[in-house]
Amino acid sequence: MAQPDPNQVLRRLPIVVGSLGASLLLINRLLTSELTNSQARGDVLGVVLSTVLILTGLIWQQVQPKTPEAVELIGEEGFEIAPELPQAVKTELAWASHLLLTNTVTRSLLVLFQGQVLLRRGILGAKSEVKPGTILNRVLKTQKPVYLVDLKVYPGRVEFDYLPFNTQGIICQPIGEQGVLILGANAPRSYTKQDERWISGIADKLAVSLNIN
Repeated sequence: MAQPDPNQVLRRLPIVVGSLGASLLLINRLLTSELTNSQARGDVLGVVLSTVLILTGLIWQQVQPKTPEAVELIGEEGFEIAPELPQAVKTELAWASHLLLTNTVTRSLLVLFQGQVLLRRGILGAKSEVKPGTILNRVLKTQKPVYLVDLKVYPGRVEFDYLPFNTQGIICQPIGEQGVLILGANAPRSYTKQDERWISGIADKLAVSLNIN
């Protein structure tokens, strides 16, 4: 379900006030039988102020960023972890996934390591099998993260069919040289630079734990 933009009223307020002022000036002019010099000067000043308000509102519409619209991801909430993993690794994965789900816009996540899905948590997609496509293979090859800020505009989104189909944004963060942390968000353009740095740090920590074990 889309969330309302809390700044919408603020952005539109100057346009509404300016339009109302201009309308009142026009009505007053039409109802005035004899125009005085002082009224003419007042009308000019009122028109200028109304114009400034309208222009300010139009600028705010473009300059002030709108809050990304969040949706409710479609799928069942779950927590799946590979049973053969050592208990210490299970604990590490559970800790890391909990932090990401509770402190970022992430609503669905998956850990792929050495071609095996070690963890799925949050809102789960219908498919559990992961077949790396072009984007995921590039992340593994280059060891650089990929952030798809608005998934619906990327043709390559079809490779992420193991996430909820209405996922809005995705980060693919490498875990060392053999794994990827895949995060699905419920709103486009919603991860901040600080989130990306934090996700990178968690992935580095997971890489150490998974390579040791």
